Amino acid sequence: MDTITSMVGERPVVIFSRTSSCMSHTIKSLIRSYGANPTVYELDEVANGQAIERALVQHFQCQPSVPAVFIGQQFIGGADQVMSLQVQNQLVPRLIRANAIWVWNRT
Repeated sequence: MDTITSMVGERPVVIFSRTSSCMSHTIKSLIRSYGANPTVYELDEVANGQAIERALVQHFQCQPSVPAVFIGQQFIGGADQVMSLQVQNQLVPRLIRANAIWVWNRT
């Protein structure tokens, strides 16, 4: 848990991912499409990736374990939760509040 807290730190958007996860790719693309530059940890490429993945499941009940998205140091959830925010037009306001993006044009 402390490891995840320190990794999320003061970063506006953090995504825990796997390079082979198509849903992780989709969520990263969605968030980047608004101009945000998320910090991405590919758990299959970091030294302690398995331990981080276990902590995501145990402490945050993240099922499946990736993608796991934090916006403004708050755990949002996985792909379903992020897509739900998108459909409800709540994703962009959260990105703005987290200072991940500053301006957004609806055109």
